[in-house]
Amino acid sequence: MMRLLLVLLLLLAPLTGRAQDAFSDALPGLGGGFAQQAEAADRLGALGDPRAVPILRALSDGRLLKRPDGTLLIREGDRVTEVATGAAADPAGAEPLRINNRVRQALRGALGRLSLVSPDPAERLAAAEAVFRSRSVENIPLLEAALARESLGRVRERLELALAASRMASPDEAAKRAGIAALGETSSAEARGILLEARATNPALAGEIDAAIASIDRRLTIRRAFETLFQGLSLGSVLLLAALGLAVTFGVMGVINMAHGEFVMLGAYTTFVMQEALRDIPGLASWSLPLSVPAAFLVAAACGAALERGLIRHLYGRPLETLLLTFGVGMMIQQAVRLGFGAQNREVSSPPWMQGTLELPLGVMVTQNRLWILVFSLAVLALTVAAIRFTRFGLEMRAVTQNRRIASAMGIRTGRVDALTFAFGSGIAGIAGVALSQIDNVSPNLGTGYIIDSFMVVVFGGVGSLAGTLVGAMTLGVVNKMLEPFAGVVLAKVFVLVAIMVFIQRRPRGLFALKGRAAEQ
Repeated sequence: MMRLLLVLLLLLAPLTGRAQDAFSDALPGLGGGFAQQAEAADRLGALGDPRAVPILRALSDGRLLKRPDGTLLIREGDRVTEVATGAAADPAGAEPLRINNRVRQALRGALGRLSLVSPDPAERLAAAEAVFRSRSVENIPLLEAALARESLGRVRERLELALAASRMASPDEAAKRAGIAALGETSSAEARGILLEARATNPALAGEIDAAIASIDRRLTIRRAFETLFQGLSLGSVLLLAALGLAVTFGVMGVINMAHGEFVMLGAYTTFVMQEALRDIPGLASWSLPLSVPAAFLVAAACGAALERGLIRHLYGRPLETLLLTFGVGMMIQQAVRLGFGAQNREVSSPPWMQGTLELPLGVMVTQNRLWILVFSLAVLALTVAAIRFTRFGLEMRAVTQNRRIASAMGIRTGRVDALTFAFGSGIAGIAGVALSQIDNVSPNLGTGYIIDSFMVVVFGGVGSLAGTLVGAMTLGVVNKMLEPFAGVVLAKVFVLVAIMVFIQRRPRGLFALKGRAAEQ
């Protein structure tokens, strides 16, 4: 065993000596002219020796000093040491080394290459990005070595891209072919740009480059389709939350509630108040958003019940009067909020688990707050369906909706059911305001932008149908996002509105028309 170790040491000794000599030979160049500094930085970066990292950073930060005799020193706070030996040194007579843009660029590339061996994954990822931008043939051995020991998927992906880009700069045709094949297997727009640049200078490889570009284009098309689908579903989830309460008050009760947007706005302001109230309470500050959901429901439901008992109950069967009445009430609520909170926007922060982006397969990037709102909207829909289908309140609400007189004759207090139904729909609107506070400005005009879209969703899906509300919201959201790249935001909305008008002419009761006595009333 001892003999084997001795043999290994003897074999490795020349390699270690050569690496030591190359490192020591490159150091004096850092104290020379700008061209020598850039060349020395490149040589140190190519060695992959971690000892070069503090030296190059000192040169970049202006902490590398040079004595008149050429000795290099590093200043670390109040401590000064020699670069070659690491021993403490007297800085008397030493001056900081100056660098220019060429040297700075060489330092960035060298530090990027050296960071490939860092134990910190974030530094390795940043190093892979820096090496990718430099695209030098000298990076190939370092990238191959780094890729062989890398285990994190995200870092490996960037290292593979950087390696393929570096191979494209090689004079060896085999290396270029390997780089083209590797780039063609990605779905990166950056890889596509590299291939387009290489096509002009490599006419002999034009066929392979075109095939690789076509492969990337197919993947990019699929990725854009999935991103558009997610954006459409995200918009649809917002429309679903905004329209769900209206599906109850308008679809079930037949009340055209133009103050529905203001109930959404009240939910958003309730979220703001809860956040401010719990900001300085340890243990509860991070729970302000979840606690805002029941609070917003209760606030909006209380306002809805007061509106129904005080005004709307006198106008049942007169939809135009309810439209004018609720429009005026909505303006009064807006003005009251302006007086109480001011006209400026209020900031509602998102909890950490709703911040940032999430990368899905095929490189599809989705924002976490939108993803959570999509899940939240489906959960609210499920709870709404359960409340209507499986509770006594839901049974009484359906009975009053189908035949008020028979329900009253059987002992159901129809006035109480009307108030609870309107309060329930208003409370759902308040919950929608909690979600919208995470993606929109909390201001007195918050709900105004959603009221028309909410009515479109309810009418398109089928008045009184929760399934129609879900399908209508998601359909309108996806169609809007599909049209926006071609027609713009405004024209896309116009096209959707015209399409709904044409659709209602052919199918007045919407996608999911109610059947039975509820549909006849």
